[in-house]
Amino acid sequence: MEEERERGITITAAATQTQWDWAGQTHTINIIDTPGHVDFTIEVERSLRVCDGLIALLSAVEGVEPQSETVWRQADRYHIPRLVFVNKMDLPGADLEDVVNQIRKRLGARPLPVQIPIGQEEFFQGVVDLISKKAFIWEEEEWKEGPIPAHLHIQVKAARLEMLEILAENDEGLYSKIYEAPDLIPEAAIREAIRKATAAQLVVPVFCGSAYKNKGIQPLLDGLCAYLPSPADMGAVKGQIPGTEETVSRPLQAGEPFAALVFKIAHDEQRHKMAFFRVYSGQARRGQAVYNPRNGRRERLTNIYQMNGGKHNAIWEISAGDIAALGGVKDVATGDTLCDETNPIVLESIPFPEPVIAMVVEARHSRDLDKLKEALQHLEEEDLLHRRGG
Repeated sequence: MEEERERGITITAAATQTQWDWAGQTHTINIIDTPGHVDFTIEVERSLRVCDGLIALLSAVEGVEPQSETVWRQADRYHIPRLVFVNKMDLPGADLEDVVNQIRKRLGARPLPVQIPIGQEEFFQGVVDLISKKAFIWEEEEWKEGPIPAHLHIQVKAARLEMLEILAENDEGLYSKIYEAPDLIPEAAIREAIRKATAAQLVVPVFCGSAYKNKGIQPLLDGLCAYLPSPADMGAVKGQIPGTEETVSRPLQAGEPFAALVFKIAHDEQRHKMAFFRVYSGQARRGQAVYNPRNGRRERLTNIYQMNGGKHNAIWEISAGDIAALGGVKDVATGDTLCDETNPIVLESIPFPEPVIAMVVEARHSRDLDKLKEALQHLEEEDLLHRRGG
């Protein structure tokens, strides 16, 4: 948005998709970037409803801010496993240890640092991975792997032992090994223990770096693939048969009946209505009709787009686990379920907080009435708060 570029902040949630190679496989990652300002917290709420994992971005200088606590509580309500990325490690006042303590005290979480920084503030160079015991050094945009710097050996050994002790609290297999031969524990065993503890929300792995200088991002993406659950790990989605209280479940499989949840309505630069949705089961192709239980109408999938920020690329098919946008929709609202008409289901909708401010908007001139009406109608479609608050 033009307003976002002017102010240098995020106002509306934006979706994109990328691929990342890890452990010999190419992983597809659907990313929803959400605002950090309290005024736009509803964008976080509706995005969390369709996410399987969360990367909480904290500043190494400011630490845990009030809005960080709000977002953390929102994620708690949806029971979402999460990672923490401590950003701005290259700025004056950066202090990773202090931020880790704030995570523990202010968020009530169990932080699990899996890295320690090499240098700090203007001398920040990279990180040491406590699992593989390797150092990653960045020079401009390039990064290289190497041995642990000599002056960090003692610190790395102590931090790694502390990490293993936290994991051993929930993994009996590690408990005896960390005191017998902690250096001989296989990397795969440690990563599996972290993955299980993260999925159970017993720990929160902590990474660090400088996003502006692209330092620490590659290990973070490795950690995303290694520790956060994929859609397949989340199990079947539950909903109700329309008009009844009977609960049904749908496995995340392409062969199941189609079911998707609309989590956001937006309008593109040409003022065309776009419905962002997450597919929970089944698959559908362009031109296929799906059913909206809220109004009992069919909605044809005329234009399906894979979103990439402000750009949208047309695609022919969507499948379980995908996040996409539907163009040319008519009567579709945030929280609606789109499903197979012969196997209808209503997925859990999205809660909206009560508005705290009421406002009257008037046109200066009568000739502007039609434009004002259109703008308010778009606003109402995009933000259901206005529909409830007047």
